[in-house]
Amino acid sequence: MIIVLNGYPGVGKLTIGQELTSILSGRLLDIHSVYNVAFALTEFKSPEFVEAVEKVETIAHDLILKLPANVPVVLTTVLAGKSDWGDAEWGRIVLLGRARGPLFVVQVHCDLDENVRRIWAVGRAAKRKPRDAEMAIRNHEHGKVLAGIDEPNLLKLDVTRLSAREAAIEVADWVNRI
Repeated sequence: MIIVLNGYPGVGKLTIGQELTSILSGRLLDIHSVYNVAFALTEFKSPEFVEAVEKVETIAHDLILKLPANVPVVLTTVLAGKSDWGDAEWGRIVLLGRARGPLFVVQVHCDLDENVRRIWAVGRAAKRKPRDAEMAIRNHEHGKVLAGIDEPNLLKLDVTRLSAREAAIEVADWVNRI
């Protein structure tokens, strides 16, 4: 089972993912675990950055495929709109979901005030996560459609008034119903 938490920065994907893996006795691959190697050693969005992300992702996906089939895997990502790179990355996630399915997609969102509050959380900078309130505003005003909209197992989850634990319970209940 692959559960993808997809949403814009600051909505709580990592925190929800941590709670969800605890509830499901699963594993978590946060997008920053994949991207931080590229952020540390290359220029953002350069060909070397893309190559580094793809290589780390390949290693991670290979390891995921070696896990016991009964171990759920939660992925976090920020994939929206149409781009060659984003479409390719989403395609690799879908292939992973087919190889180790079922694939569940959770589009995580919250209202703007909550997003701005969360994006300013102190611990985000240490994890190389964006802390730009203007980014949150842009995403709310001009955000593109999140990847996964066409997946059959799709949950759109508003976490504005939910704790990470409550959101994780909602996701776990939904997955178990399906």
